[in-house]
Amino acid sequence: MYSTQFQIITDITPARLAQVIELMTELPELAQERSIAEFKQRLYGREALLMLCFVEGELVGFKLGYALDEKRFYSWLGGVIPEFRGIGLAQQMLHAVEQWAIEQGYETMQIKTRNLFKAVLNLLIKNSYQVIDFTPVADDISQYRLSLQKQLTDVAC
Repeated sequence: MYSTQFQIITDITPARLAQVIELMTELPELAQERSIAEFKQRLYGREALLMLCFVEGELVGFKLGYALDEKRFYSWLGGVIPEFRGIGLAQQMLHAVEQWAIEQGYETMQIKTRNLFKAVLNLLIKNSYQVIDFTPVADDISQYRLSLQKQLTDVAC
């Protein structure tokens, strides 16, 4: 069994963002290049959360999200490097982010994904997320963007 550690960070510094950007290069789904400026633009002036996931001291995953307003929290980006998938890390991070959001007073959690990310979609559905909208992309149904939401008020603390 692996030794795992999760670190919750609400004071997100450029150094932490650089760490996330570097980790994203190991996540095929998030391989597009992003700059620290892009992260700052998205996160600036909002309550934000960065959760880092370590296995045996090695950074292997993250979740990053921010407040949409006083009641809604958006789980924006996240993932686990392929070598560490399938051992429950994404589930643990999702649960921890939900608990943190509840403690901060958020009532709903929103997430977007694409049809082609079946593991993410299955995880979300298994955890009571519901599709609230979708955006078609050309003629490729696998690229459809799905918006999901969960009522955090239904989650037992």
